[in-house]
Amino acid sequence: MTCIAPRHVERPKQADRETGLAGHPARIVAAACLLLATIGSLGCAPRTAARETMEPRYVFAWPFVDTAALAPRGGTSRGTTVTLATVPSASWTALQREGLSAFERDRAAILAMTGDFRTSFDFLETVVFTSPYEPAQPYRSWGTERVFVVEDRGDFIALQHILVMFVIDAEGERQGPFVQKHWRQDWRYEPRTVLEYVGHRRWQRRPMDEDTRRNVWSQSVYQVDDTPRYASLGRWQHEPSFSSWTSARTGRPLPRREHTVRKDYDLLTSVHRHTIVPGGWVHEQDNLKQLLARTPDTPATTKAREVGVNRYEHIRDFDFTASDDYWRATSPLWREVRRAWAARIDASSTLQIATTCDDTPVFMELFRYAQRFESGDPPSEAATRIFVDELLDCVVS
Repeated sequence: MTCIAPRHVERPKQADRETGLAGHPARIVAAACLLLATIGSLGCAPRTAARETMEPRYVFAWPFVDTAALAPRGGTSRGTTVTLATVPSASWTALQREGLSAFERDRAAILAMTGDFRTSFDFLETVVFTSPYEPAQPYRSWGTERVFVVEDRGDFIALQHILVMFVIDAEGERQGPFVQKHWRQDWRYEPRTVLEYVGHRRWQRRPMDEDTRRNVWSQSVYQVDDTPRYASLGRWQHEPSFSSWTSARTGRPLPRREHTVRKDYDLLTSVHRHTIVPGGWVHEQDNLKQLLARTPDTPATTKAREVGVNRYEHIRDFDFTASDDYWRATSPLWREVRRAWAARIDASSTLQIATTCDDTPVFMELFRYAQRFESGDPPSEAATRIFVDELLDCVVS
């Protein structure tokens, strides 16, 4: 699928039909293009005169492999200039206060992930476990996003990410803002259960004993449509120059940047480290790409190890008004979606979750419904609840 600055969308092609985009209003397809361009699904991106200003200069790479074959793939749009914050954020200052209890400092570290950011996403395979080895192309993308608190109950904090993108088109003109609901992360202190991904689109709710959950936080990550993705446990470590949370190794489905281009593995197991610094935060990943066993007697095969570095750098004087307007209009829908998922997770120890309903991606159905809220004539709460429950019933078993 080709997007020429998301204000215009070409006639749907075969790729559109295969992903359920055919027949959707142009604005919906444009929003999907922005999402897929940013997080690397179909290679769909605004057509621009030049790549993002970061050129692929890897110090740590594959020196004896043809560099042309390892040119980074990912979103190819070029963004507008941003201004980095030059002083530590208020959230960093709050994290450094004296006299905080361990629990209070943990909370301050989580809340320090809120704010306005320039984000960069880099992934590089470092070890290939097959012979002869053929490392995959590195992945690189970027974004500008606002992260804010959806809910804070003391021992539970939910953070929502929303992308607001201004891109430079082929004529050098600024286009935007283009708004996209991004991922969500929920943090829970001493959780009684964790919803773990076990492969083949199946999630299991695992109980935590008292010793395992004492003084730890779980992080649960949800996709753009609030579908569960992965969850794990970890402890916060606080030092004078940083605070860091490191997870246990945990499974998750293929990321969107991979699932349309890779067919040789179907499970990513990862160790996640979130590190808070004065100028923002960094999400590091140690990923193993694995092909799951097809029979009980066949072991899983590990294909490659990958390192991921996602940087969130505080920016100032960037116009995120569109993200606030979007969330103000659509939050009733997303509140219903969170409610519906929580009900299904609580009701069953195992969930089988499909990605499409009647061949249409779940996120496309929800984004289309969200437009009704943006239009100023939103559906009723009862109608929204019925729509959400029917959609989730279509994909959950």
